[in-house]
Amino acid sequence: MSDVILKVSQLSKAFGAIQALREASFELRRGEIHALAGENGAGKSTMMNIINGILQPDSGEIRIDDQVVRIGSPTEAQRLGIGQVHQEIALCPDVSVAENIFMASTNVSRAPLVDYAGLKRRARDILSELGDIDPSALVAGLSISQQQLVEIAKALTLDCRILILDEPTAALTEREAQALFAIMHRLAARGIAIIYISHRMAEIFAHCDRVSVFRDGQYVVTHNVAETTPTQVVNAMVGREIDARYPAKAVGTPTDGEVILQVDGLSSPGRFQDVSFTLHRGEILGLGGLIGAGRSEIVKGICRIDPHATGEVRLNGNVLPLRRYQQSIDAGMVYLSEDRKGDGLFLDLPIQANVSALKLEQVSKGGLIDSRREATLARELGRRLNLKYGSLSHPVSSLSGGNQQKVAIAKLLSVNPKVIFLDEPTRGVDVGAKLEIHRILRDLANSGVGIMVISSELPELIGCCDRILVVREGRINGEVAGETMTEQRIMHMASISADLPREMAS
Repeated sequence: MSDVILKVSQLSKAFGAIQALREASFELRRGEIHALAGENGAGKSTMMNIINGILQPDSGEIRIDDQVVRIGSPTEAQRLGIGQVHQEIALCPDVSVAENIFMASTNVSRAPLVDYAGLKRRARDILSELGDIDPSALVAGLSISQQQLVEIAKALTLDCRILILDEPTAALTEREAQALFAIMHRLAARGIAIIYISHRMAEIFAHCDRVSVFRDGQYVVTHNVAETTPTQVVNAMVGREIDARYPAKAVGTPTDGEVILQVDGLSSPGRFQDVSFTLHRGEILGLGGLIGAGRSEIVKGICRIDPHATGEVRLNGNVLPLRRYQQSIDAGMVYLSEDRKGDGLFLDLPIQANVSALKLEQVSKGGLIDSRREATLARELGRRLNLKYGSLSHPVSSLSGGNQQKVAIAKLLSVNPKVIFLDEPTRGVDVGAKLEIHRILRDLANSGVGIMVISSELPELIGCCDRILVVREGRINGEVAGETMTEQRIMHMASISADLPREMAS
């Protein structure tokens, strides 16, 4: 029997005038973990959706075990042994974890009653390999990382021979990601073929056997991971040489400059305690730490998205009597959520409506929105951020992930903020979009805006930020800058209490 389990040949797919795939080809072997790399819009997800039966190709051929197949639906894909974990979480929030995991099998079951106790027991067995999640808990009450683990658990219940993982670690902690990698290698050892879609080069080079690159809807190249480098893969993705992944940092020491934001004694019961720090004009300040340490909660407390936070916040030396997020916006402090599709954007509304959403007064006249003023605002900010779009009247959902993130940033810039808080600003976007977002942040800092970045990617924090505060269990556990800004130092502070004796900490 051939080692090739899946072969895609000359696959094409168009959406109106947009050619998403152009005679693309791909080959997957039994028992391999095969990375699929490419910028957003490169055609990766379109191809995977065709393989999974969600979309139908305009032309081309798919073979499984050297037999031509037509995959008319996700149900047909499952019958052929194909399972997929989508980047976008698609769970039913109002039912339990166990019911979500076994929803497909429950739907086709002919049993008159559902064995809920059995579902919970089987779900607990699967989840024990991934994380500590209660099978009886409602999905609505789970964090994004926990929901992602439930999506992965769903796929593991399928008796699949081909498993597609689309950015599966984007919302996971390091511990959860390592558990997933261990499962991936066990599945591959059993002969299951895995397609691994990721923008994270470190994961590709640590866990994958081969990597195929797509660009502009076309197949570019396949390399054995052991015989290539991250730089070669990135250059193939963007079609040009990438000299630097991060823009140059500010000349001099930003902390010598004027303090634009001062936080003293910020606390919120059960979330964080006694947080104090300063942010200087023109500085990019990082907030690092493990997921769950309280990083996002601290920023939400400053902006009063968390109404229970107490403590003093000073902007340009003036105490802000904040009670609501709208007051924070009016004062010049804005927040970009880590969940851009849940909290950051209105996906079904036009691009221009999203850009103006924070402050409708600036595009209104006589209580009515002036569409011309709204479009002018969106056009100016879109040009500034190099936003790529067809029409400003198109919904945000029509854009790639990177361009959606630019719309979310444009929304913040529409109110001319003094301080911007960005939570995971490049999560789920491709290498090219990351480069542009990093440039945008540095340009904003150089113009005098104070910026605070939360990121779970330590290379991003180190590459972007002038200084990093490390959070552990709801407290600032230390600060790094200059030569002390290393991954090892940050992880040490994130995982070990500053109060431990030196000999115990080491």
